[in-house]
Amino acid sequence: MSGPHRPWLRDMVRASEPLYERYRSLRMAILRRWHGLENVDPTFYLCGGCQISPDLVAGPYSFINKNCVIYPRVKIGKYVLLAPRVAIVGRDHHIDRAGVPIPFSGRPDGRPTELQDDCWIGYGAIIMTGVTIGRGAVVAAGAIVTRDVAPYSIVGGAPATKIGERFDTPEECEQHDKMLDQPPHKPAPYAAPRRL
Repeated sequence: MSGPHRPWLRDMVRASEPLYERYRSLRMAILRRWHGLENVDPTFYLCGGCQISPDLVAGPYSFINKNCVIYPRVKIGKYVLLAPRVAIVGRDHHIDRAGVPIPFSGRPDGRPTELQDDCWIGYGAIIMTGVTIGRGAVVAAGAIVTRDVAPYSIVGGAPATKIGERFDTPEECEQHDKMLDQPPHKPAPYAAPRRL
């Protein structure tokens, strides 16, 4: 049984940036060891309740939220965000072998899955293995991605289709590419607008 809830302790840790960074770093060291993750950047962060293949490759400042499922052969670039309950699945079993029950049919060998730099994958999205999500792309909540997604595009639906562009002009894409080509870094704190 866990101890009493101490919201004041949580608030104290979150209020101190150095203390909070130390807490996150220690927590991730434990989770990396627990999941056998040897190919993730030290700044990568993983929330609880996830089922992650130990061969995951994850770049700097990438983040996987709660209850995600990540199958083998997945590479995640830098600054990638996965919302809760995202699944990268597929390539489960051959289904086309007559006379062989599916559990004994074996697994096909396919392409690895790649989420390139600065992608945002929305809540409950399903990405089939072997798909490449292009740099800066956005996948809407609940989308089922069965094909590659072009850089800086926004996709949604089942199966996912293009519904928009992340930036309005090619110049904005170029500006964003220049930022992503720099060495990974944590930007200065973003001042969010205050709620009234």
